[in-house]
Amino acid sequence: MGKKLQTLEGHKPGQANTPLSRPAHALSYDKVIGELGCNPENGLSSSEATKRHEQYGNNDLGEDAGVQPGKILLRQVANAMTLVLILAMGVSFGIQSWIEGGVVTAIILLNIIVGFVQEFHAEKTMDSLRSLSSPTATAVRDGKTITVPTIEVVPGDMVELKTGDTVPADVRLIEAVNFETDEALLTGESLPVGKDADAEFDDDTGPGDRLNVAFSSSTVTKGRARGVVFATGMYTEIGSIAMSLRDKGSRRRSVKRKEDGSAGPHRYLQAWGLTGADAVGHFLGVNVGTPLQKKLSRLALLLFGIAVVCAIIVLAANEFSNDQEVIIYAVATGLSMIPASLIVVLTITMAAGTKRMVQRNVIVRNLKSLEALGGVTDICSDKTGTLTQGKMVAKKAWIPAKGTYSVGTTGSPHDPTVGTLHFTPKSPSQIDTEKGGEASTKEQLLEKNTHLLEYLKVASLANLAHVHRNEEEGGWNARGDPTEIAIQVLASRFGWNRLDHTTGENVAWKQLAEFPFDSDVKKMSVIFEEVATSQKYAFTKGAVERVIYSCTSLFNDEDTPTEMTDAIRKDILKNMEALASHGLRVLALASKPWEGTITKGEEVDRSKVEEGLTFRGLVGLYDPPRSESADAVKQCHKAGIQVHMLTGDHPGTARAIAEEVGILPSNVATLAKDVMDAMVMTASSFDKLTDDEVDALPLLPLVIARCAPNTKVRMIDALHRRKAFAAMTGDGVNDSPSLKRADVGIGMGTGSDVAKDASDIVLTDDNFASILNAIEEGRRMFDNIQKFILHLLAQNIAQACILLIGLVFKDSTNLSVFPLSPVEVMWIIMVTSSVPDMGLGFEVASPDILSRPPQNLKRGVFSLEVLLDMVVYGLWIAALCLASFTLVLSGFGDGNLGSNCNDSYSESCDTVFRARATCFACLTWFSLFLAWQMIDMRRSFFRMQPGSRLYFTQWFHDVWRNKFLFYSICAGFITIFPVLYIPLINDVVFKHKGISWEWGIVFIATILFFAGIESWKFAKRQFFKRKDRKRGIRRGSVDIEQRTFERYLSTAISTDDEKA
Repeated sequence: MGKKLQTLEGHKPGQANTPLSRPAHALSYDKVIGELGCNPENGLSSSEATKRHEQYGNNDLGEDAGVQPGKILLRQVANAMTLVLILAMGVSFGIQSWIEGGVVTAIILLNIIVGFVQEFHAEKTMDSLRSLSSPTATAVRDGKTITVPTIEVVPGDMVELKTGDTVPADVRLIEAVNFETDEALLTGESLPVGKDADAEFDDDTGPGDRLNVAFSSSTVTKGRARGVVFATGMYTEIGSIAMSLRDKGSRRRSVKRKEDGSAGPHRYLQAWGLTGADAVGHFLGVNVGTPLQKKLSRLALLLFGIAVVCAIIVLAANEFSNDQEVIIYAVATGLSMIPASLIVVLTITMAAGTKRMVQRNVIVRNLKSLEALGGVTDICSDKTGTLTQGKMVAKKAWIPAKGTYSVGTTGSPHDPTVGTLHFTPKSPSQIDTEKGGEASTKEQLLEKNTHLLEYLKVASLANLAHVHRNEEEGGWNARGDPTEIAIQVLASRFGWNRLDHTTGENVAWKQLAEFPFDSDVKKMSVIFEEVATSQKYAFTKGAVERVIYSCTSLFNDEDTPTEMTDAIRKDILKNMEALASHGLRVLALASKPWEGTITKGEEVDRSKVEEGLTFRGLVGLYDPPRSESADAVKQCHKAGIQVHMLTGDHPGTARAIAEEVGILPSNVATLAKDVMDAMVMTASSFDKLTDDEVDALPLLPLVIARCAPNTKVRMIDALHRRKAFAAMTGDGVNDSPSLKRADVGIGMGTGSDVAKDASDIVLTDDNFASILNAIEEGRRMFDNIQKFILHLLAQNIAQACILLIGLVFKDSTNLSVFPLSPVEVMWIIMVTSSVPDMGLGFEVASPDILSRPPQNLKRGVFSLEVLLDMVVYGLWIAALCLASFTLVLSGFGDGNLGSNCNDSYSESCDTVFRARATCFACLTWFSLFLAWQMIDMRRSFFRMQPGSRLYFTQWFHDVWRNKFLFYSICAGFITIFPVLYIPLINDVVFKHKGISWEWGIVFIATILFFAGIESWKFAKRQFFKRKDRKRGIRRGSVDIEQRTFERYLSTAISTDDEKA
């Protein structure tokens, strides 16, 4: 669906996909809506949108070539690792070693086929995820405001635009308030263009003058708008010139020139040299991809160097003999050190990880963040809609001249007809906030109540939300910001719905101007004209501390206004604190008659509008915490991650919610004063501190209230100075700097496109718990990458040690008798590496993944533990394999090394061939079983689930859970028997013989293999337990809150002791 090929044949500029009677800019918006067949209030139905998507295709410019199998295949062939194998194949055939050359050819083909199939699936996964991370649009469908991917926008969609959005398609505007867009991409005009929804233009008006149209790909720089999509994809204005805008980019380095444009020959030579170096680096993979991909590419190069050294050692040990078998053995020894599947397995693991994240409501926009998530030590989160549900209900309204109005419990937050109304003449500071007073009807409360009426005018009109009844389905729908929806529902309870007074044939109120919410002034205002009296009014709502200083009067009784004084402001703040202490978000409402004039095209001085206001009252909004937030915060603390809440709310509201979800300790009152003051701060207090003063705080604030965008940036910088690795959430345009500055920027699915573009990951459900999901997935992926790297490199060490130490076995001709034949080495590489390692990449998270501290990203996957494990496991496997070879050869055999046993079978070589088969069986099994041991790097293979009661069979459930790994190991386990016992294949190709009693040695060695690995893991567990005890880290039944905050509690105790 949606892949319909778009053709521009016969299309005229300004027209829709299916031509309208005239271009959209030449028609009134009512006619455009009519011809496109959509509902201006409820938008398209979901079924109609799907139908139109099938009809018109994707809303894109056709630039994405999608998955290209040819390029994927080329990447499998033309890479450094494959070319090394091809070189080995060439050497084998060059010295007429046909069997070995054939085996290397098989390895190459297997690597190419497996790599192609897996990477093709990975690319398809990434391609499908790419659309999820693309810009989104806010559309109205089925009467509800939803977020849809831009490519799914269709002609007839009603879309809403706000500052920071990217316009999803060509839109005929219906409503535009202070609306400006940046159209530089389309017209080259550097200044934003103001729009006028009511204007109509001639058919041949150029794009730059179509002021009633918002063009696809332009960015909203100011205001808000609503409109209907009339052209998508290649039918948009940007689509018609898309070919000239496409830039394929060049990998050629530019020549450095002098001011006059000339350049010397050395500059051309420099540019060519750098271009060549870039090409080589790109081919080798050391300068493309994520940091981890580059690091592993450099590791592969290092191992290639070691492989060359190993090959030289083999030749030197045999006095650089030109014997065919010595040369091919040297090649095999070199190949044993080269992890041919390393980068492919990493790519597949990361693709699988991104797919899992989507299932957990996280979209990865930047692959680097996958590596970074596991190291996050601090999360800076917004409150509204992230820690809370974002479904606000106006619970309290306080009007100084009357008293406090309350709304009872309601299960339908958008339905103004549900929920009882209560009234008490007391102020919030004088009453129990849980008790609302006597129940009343709206008619009783409105009777002769001019103060309530003036309050409702502000609540309804200084508000951009739409709350309306859905006539088709019944019930109520709401569109807009959750805060404004809640206030609009409150006004609607008293019959003051904005739509009733501002729309229809005989409107009572006409909007003249709008001043959107600004994070600096923390207010929004509108100017309306009452049609019946022609009187203009300014209505303002915003943060209480800001609004009360814009007010000069209020009504404390029925008739006369009182001058606003500091004492009254103090009383208002006291009432605000009373509401905020119960977790209510509190806003102030104010208004005044306005005598100014508004001239089209001229700016109105906002500061003049928002002064001399009359205070009308407070509104208290309750946004309940998400049910999963408290558990998610607790889990973060358990995982060693500190949670900070940065919110625009009042300190009292922020503190109440923070205590409820566990960001602040429940016994905060017992803390030392300096710690308590540092835990909860306002942005103004935090911003006043110098960097040195911030660094001197006992801890960085866990809650910052009234937070401004620049405060977030300072918080990130402060965390970085404390060597923290920080994640930051954001949804607004102004959040972009902090999202960029954070180690992991987390955008919100409902946020602005600008914020999403600046982020590394996007939460599709805006839920704090999804951040924890992302961190868990990041840690899981980090663990799995460590597992398969450890498995791969431990095998390499084991093989290299066996092959190099085995050089000491010399026959009568003074040539080494190899414990493993070259074909055996290549077979083990083919069977035990790439496919099991892919299985390890798909492994689920270990049970304690969120009980461990964050990973050290400076050290990366190559931690000291991994490096030590690599050496220990490699040497242990090598020791067992060489011991098994020696036992069969000399322990139970006669020690006869025969003659020419590297080349062909003879009676004198029977013992060597049987010893070689035993060594081959041991190494194959150990390499496969090591993959199972890597499922958990510390826990016993037989006890990977600590809480399980399946004491003897739990290991089987663990290996069966990852079926890809299970079947890949079983396949490798079974294939050893045909190559041991089928004639010609065993003695001619593999140069070993079928074994009988030697299986006893293999089984004993296998038991010793498991015993050795289990002993090493046991020793590691004991070591880390002691290390934790020394560092004072307690795990298990210790209270999480006590563990998280105990260092601050101890500060309080010591302070109290000092006072005593």
